[in-house]
Amino acid sequence: MAFRSLSDSLVGYATMLEQFHPTEAVELTALAEQHGFVGAMVADHFAPWVPQQGQAAFVWNVIAALGERTTGDMGPGVTCPSFRFHPALVAQAAATTEAMYPGRHWLGLGSGEALNEHVVGGYWPEGPQRVSMLFEAVRLIRQLFDASIAGKDTKFAGEHFRMESTRLWTMPEQAPPIYVATAGPVSSKRTGKYCDGLITVGAPLSKIDMILTKFAEGAREEGKDPDAMPKVLQLHLSWAETDEQALANALDQWPNGGMKFPKADIRSPHDFAAMAQLVRAEDFEGRMVVSADPDEHRAYIQTFLDAGIDKVYLHNVGRNQREFLEVFGRDVLPALHR
Repeated sequence: MAFRSLSDSLVGYATMLEQFHPTEAVELTALAEQHGFVGAMVADHFAPWVPQQGQAAFVWNVIAALGERTTGDMGPGVTCPSFRFHPALVAQAAATTEAMYPGRHWLGLGSGEALNEHVVGGYWPEGPQRVSMLFEAVRLIRQLFDASIAGKDTKFAGEHFRMESTRLWTMPEQAPPIYVATAGPVSSKRTGKYCDGLITVGAPLSKIDMILTKFAEGAREEGKDPDAMPKVLQLHLSWAETDEQALANALDQWPNGGMKFPKADIRSPHDFAAMAQLVRAEDFEGRMVVSADPDEHRAYIQTFLDAGIDKVYLHNVGRNQREFLEVFGRDVLPALHR
């Protein structure tokens, strides 16, 4: 399944609900579209990474608002269908969104982070179990989509989830595609086998190549064409009018981007804030471009498109969103190519 609403667009906007009040986030995404960004990857957070980011709105409300204010694709980047939300509820939210805005919605799923998921209490499992839960949730959601389109009830009993006999009574003509956020070889291959596309984040090109190779292997094992399956990337960057301001923005608003360790088990923005005191300018090197030069950012974005990524959703980590959208819409987006 391919993107159904992107046409030739290469760049979308990362709507960061950790940083902006939902009303402002919707306004910024609409402004991004005016500057040539097509589509929105909308953050699903129960808490910000660090307190100074300051927000954490409910993702599905914002996606609905974006449906009214924009015309491009939109999806959560990413929702965890395992802890805060049962997979059946995620399926209902996605089906309703696609029914309201046909051809525009994709469902982005991930294995979750304690920062967001621990709020419901209960045991927080190790990473392999979270991945197992994710792909079982994908099976449940796919089964529920298929049965509902056929007008039939279905039930599910797996290792992690149960669902009694039911269907989605509000269902679009075509189910939204399912994309899974992946960063490792095993999950990348499973994403190719069982999903419609992948989501990943900026990383060294050697890692991107590994992810895409394993994704393609999994797709071909299921008789699918990996070249026809969307491969999207969220890219964090820091642009400002000076290099000094770009660095200050990164250190204040996105210190988590300089933390070179796994973050999925950290539960509190206050713990992240304490760790952020250790982040230095050099910690962003190789992880995020911090620069006032739009062409430096353009060249970096282009490397991912050249590597086989179909679409990049850009996140400028500072509060200077309006200036960023104007400059990148004018100087960066028109120069990008497949």
